[in-house]
Amino acid sequence: MALKAMRVLVVMALVAALMQLSQALGIAQFRRIAAQNNVTFMLVFGDSSVDPGNNNRLATTTKGNFLPYGKNFFNGRPTGRFTDGRLATDFIAESFGFTNAIPAFLDPTIKKIDLLHGVSFASAGSGYDDLTANLSSVLSVSRQLEYLKHYKIHLGNLVGVKKAVEIIGNSIFLLSMGTNDFLQNYYLEPTRSRQYTVEQYENYLVSSMFEDIKAMKSLGATRLVVVGVPPLGCIPIVKTLQDQTACVESYNKVAASLNSKIREKLTILRRIIGIKAAYIDCYDIILDAVNKPKKYGFTETAKGCCGTGTVEFGDTCRGLTTCADAGKYVFWDAVHPTQKMYEIIARQGLESLDVNALF
Repeated sequence: MALKAMRVLVVMALVAALMQLSQALGIAQFRRIAAQNNVTFMLVFGDSSVDPGNNNRLATTTKGNFLPYGKNFFNGRPTGRFTDGRLATDFIAESFGFTNAIPAFLDPTIKKIDLLHGVSFASAGSGYDDLTANLSSVLSVSRQLEYLKHYKIHLGNLVGVKKAVEIIGNSIFLLSMGTNDFLQNYYLEPTRSRQYTVEQYENYLVSSMFEDIKAMKSLGATRLVVVGVPPLGCIPIVKTLQDQTACVESYNKVAASLNSKIREKLTILRRIIGIKAAYIDCYDIILDAVNKPKKYGFTETAKGCCGTGTVEFGDTCRGLTTCADAGKYVFWDAVHPTQKMYEIIARQGLESLDVNALF
């Protein structure tokens, strides 16, 4: 029995090692292909899933630039990221060899050298629907694209206009949003729910995304990665408000439906405007972690690490005690994933990317 148990352990260790090797080879392949195509840049647009601190400079209460946010970031400092450490975009940029942390464009301490590796224009609380951003007094996608125009001027002053156009043309544009359109807008505010059924609103959001991407193309985008919406029904605060312990299936169905429409629209966009576009399915990645926590080393999937983990996020998380080990939790607060979950999203997202669609 002891020999048999030892053989099982050896096999398990070998499988784990092969999986790590496969992951390393996948990321190495992307880094090589990116280098071959002179891709050294990432420009990020979206909501709190990819905002590294732009909201710090806005007159909004939607901020995360205080502890315990950032307690596991470099030097344990809060940056405005709505998690304990880094975001998925930080890990993606690191995998490509760009930088280990994407800076916020509005960060007053941003250095010129940072402009050469990419920046984020994302704003926590934003969405495909401009009304979503307006409700929280944050940057809509159109406002984020206005800042991209400012960025192009700064980059042109740094490397020359011709080189700036070339750099942006070779960069990866990443778009991640959609959660707030439902959780902060449709399900809370009466305006859109009176105008649209859920399916009609999904169509409205996807049409808005379509226009946003066309605007990106007009500003020089040639490569785009769109991150899907997470399983909304598994977010702790949603389960609390719906008085459920399991994931709320109706919310998950809405997220899955929206994601399906996003993918369909990306196929159309590739054909109509000629942009190279790929999709990251964070829905299945997070759902798998929630359903199979031991696979990823998690022990808590139902609540966040901050406070009770059931209702606190943003300002209501300010100064609260946290769990002993955030690496054991899928969610950092009642809405946002932990750094470890973001790292998993980044790694699996890169491994699943369609290289031919992006390069």
